[in-house]
Amino acid sequence: MTAHVRTQVALLLVLSLGAVVILVPFAWMVLSSFKPNVELVQLPPSFFPEEPTFANFVRVWTEIAFGRYMWNSLWLATVRTLLVLYTSALAGYLFAVYDFRGKRLLFGLVLATMMVPWPVTIIAQYQQMLWFGWVGSYVALIVPTLMNSFGIFMMRQFMAGLPRELIDAARVDGASEIGIFHRIVLPLSRAAVSALGIFLFLWSWDDFLWPYLMLLDDADYVLPIGIALLQGRYEVDFGAVFAGMSLTIVPVVIVYVFLQRSFIEGIAFSGIKE
Repeated sequence: MTAHVRTQVALLLVLSLGAVVILVPFAWMVLSSFKPNVELVQLPPSFFPEEPTFANFVRVWTEIAFGRYMWNSLWLATVRTLLVLYTSALAGYLFAVYDFRGKRLLFGLVLATMMVPWPVTIIAQYQQMLWFGWVGSYVALIVPTLMNSFGIFMMRQFMAGLPRELIDAARVDGASEIGIFHRIVLPLSRAAVSALGIFLFLWSWDDFLWPYLMLLDDADYVLPIGIALLQGRYEVDFGAVFAGMSLTIVPVVIVYVFLQRSFIEGIAFSGIKE
């Protein structure tokens, strides 16, 4: 066995071990959703359900408005993802293609915001929403997220590698700057847009704290808040919680399955370029 083959085998073993470590908790969650609560709290715990049941899924749909919360999360995650994708692509295009005074300083400030933990700014953002009168509406969940520093950085890095000749040729042909962006740059950036879209959708889909602080009406709750409602003060319906979480990951898996090829391409070609 050559050194190259040994390296490949070792790499495969490490990646396989990492895959097992990542997938086992998900498998445990899905299998636990078919276990009765008595089996979930027994010691020693069992990995596979001894008496499979669908009662947990029934309780999820009856104890909380699961369907409505699912729709709220889908709608909100889709809107936020599309808006942030557009603003990130537009800002990334400006930083990648145009030269203007203070460009490096402004881009450095954008990167600096990535270093600030979000909980540090949560009180100031909450106070802003009170001033604007947006508490209790989806506007408070959408507007503060319109500009995403990670999205701007990622799109800028990808667009910096686009051939300038195409952009210059379009300008010579009389295309407007906004037309160049929509007709040339965005189609060429489909891989990066797809990769960023998966990240944004996942972050929005899993967002719990900010919607919990902003939404006041039960009918407006998103799915993470709805799942939290299954946890009472004195007891927790573990089976229903596992069933709800298992249903929650379905939309994310579907999005990734459809965009996985573009996701891999976008990550591969979004390296640092100068």
